[in-house]
Amino acid sequence: MAQGDLEVVKLTKRYGDALAVDAIDLKVPAGTYCCLLGPSGCGKTSTLRMVAGHEDASDGDIILSSTNVTDLPPAKRGTAMMFQSYALFPHLDLIDNVAFSLKMKGVDKAPRQARALEMLKLMQMEGYAARRPAQLSGGQQQRVALARALITDPEALLLDEPLSALDPFLKIRMRAELKKLQTRLGITFVHVTHSQEEAMALADLIVVMNNGRIEQAATPREVFERPATAFVARFMGDHNVVTGSARSAAGGVVTFQVPGGISFAASGAPLEPGAPVDAGIRTDHVRLGPPTVEGLGFTGIVSNIEYRGASVKLSVDGAGIEDFTAIVDDKSFFSKPVAVGEAVPLHWDAEDAIILGRPNS
Repeated sequence: MAQGDLEVVKLTKRYGDALAVDAIDLKVPAGTYCCLLGPSGCGKTSTLRMVAGHEDASDGDIILSSTNVTDLPPAKRGTAMMFQSYALFPHLDLIDNVAFSLKMKGVDKAPRQARALEMLKLMQMEGYAARRPAQLSGGQQQRVALARALITDPEALLLDEPLSALDPFLKIRMRAELKKLQTRLGITFVHVTHSQEEAMALADLIVVMNNGRIEQAATPREVFERPATAFVARFMGDHNVVTGSARSAAGGVVTFQVPGGISFAASGAPLEPGAPVDAGIRTDHVRLGPPTVEGLGFTGIVSNIEYRGASVKLSVDGAGIEDFTAIVDDKSFFSKPVAVGEAVPLHWDAEDAIILGRPNS
């Protein structure tokens, strides 16, 4: 393993009878920006805290740079954690806040303060060194918390929803700064978030979690374009999920039927007739107009319309299908607009419908 490689093997966390993390396996190569993504309660924060050493693993191993750190205390792991609340000391100035961990290690005052000033310069905060946290904005406090986490030269930096307390405009600016910082330092970042947009903007590796398990671990583009499961497709929000039962398969195309009687086609591995099918259809590739190929479209009733400026979001209900989403460009929509309650035909291309996997299948 390279310096900074992180691997968890069958990592498990139980809280009494509740299973928070269910024997997950994950490899994060050195220098990767990894985002653990999922809804509340999916196990992402418990995973991060086990890697940091702030929670004991119930089972499994945590390996960093070829060293099994599972039973080591946080200060001995080669990791540093930046907490969601930033946890800055209100009674200390920024120099002493950043230098605190070095003080706990017994480093003399002069060298630890010099090192703290170096870290504040890295964050472009040296001009505020004598201030206290209450005198800073949220974005400035975040930079100080980052400086404090990085002062120990960790092999992996762990971030627990670091942008959640910021306003929307500051979030966008700070995520750009986080990515630039990680690229400049070249160390492994593991970042917990529930924001799909945040993960897509930051990550080299997105790990989508659900019910304590990993549903998919892949690049942002792969997660977006080829979600592994129906959960990933729904959670990322870029695919409709249509569920039915298989009828036939030929030439890499599966034909299936939804409960309302409509038949669809999607590309994927053959399935036995009657087998359950989840198919994902790209929302932004759905177009207005009748299908030219059977199974690649349907006619439904418009239930909602949202104008988004450059695009319009249509929600359509059909036989056996509810809240099917089409994101169409504004020019196409307004050239022949439809209203709520009207029937509208929709279609898509064959490559935009894919058979989704199922957990443990």
